[in-house]
Amino acid sequence: MTPLPITEDDLNGFVDGTLTPERHAEVSAYLDAHPHIGRRIAVYGEQRDMLREAFAPVMDEPVPTELDLSRMIEERRLPWQMPRWAIAAAAVLLLSVGAAGGWSLRDLRPTTSEGVQALAREAAASYATYVPDQVRPVEIRASDRDVLAAWTAKRIGRPIGIPDLTAAGYRLMGGRVVPTEHGPAALFMFDDDRGTRLVMLARPMKADPALPMSPHTEGALNGFAWADDGLGYSLVGAVAPDRLHPLADELRRQIRSAA
Repeated sequence: MTPLPITEDDLNGFVDGTLTPERHAEVSAYLDAHPHIGRRIAVYGEQRDMLREAFAPVMDEPVPTELDLSRMIEERRLPWQMPRWAIAAAAVLLLSVGAAGGWSLRDLRPTTSEGVQALAREAAASYATYVPDQVRPVEIRASDRDVLAAWTAKRIGRPIGIPDLTAAGYRLMGGRVVPTEHGPAALFMFDDDRGTRLVMLARPMKADPALPMSPHTEGALNGFAWADDGLGYSLVGAVAPDRLHPLADELRRQIRSAA
């Protein structure tokens, strides 16, 4: 039986001590074989211990009445009564809106492009994290394409099509599941014969079932993001927009054709 790949969730679970003994042993062996990742996880453990030490003095203090669960449940049963903590929070919000001249209130109104903008930021962050890794940029290699497709579908909750950019000069390196602020996402990485790497990030987008393609830039990194059928996609790379745009169009064409 092929062992399951080690994911960021496993690494976080290793730090937090929430893994089963069997999975803990697998992750421990993986870290021993990849010392550069082991050093990063060691830093996470140190940060965890520092946080525990910093908050130790208040851990045994009683829960404030405003945060008592039974009290909060009882107040929810009385919808015509606004809790005092909610009134205070509303007052703070109104003051913040006034101080910002309406800017905060503008940010609270959903726009049709917010989902794609968030996806673009997440894709850029994933690119910066995994593309420079020369040892293990992907968890599952292209030679295990079927395993990669099944793994991402299981974690994302629906199948994610894996495009083919061979005709454009880019081969699939493989992929992984990565955490984002909106849940797990599938990451697929491609490269050409000159070492240029591209990343496609894909995840469900509840707010924006379909959005047209839009460009985004962060430093030397360019990208194009869009949404189709409740899934958001972003292709990013250190490639000029006029070269990247046709590749994004081809990815979208293949994904739509496979749907």
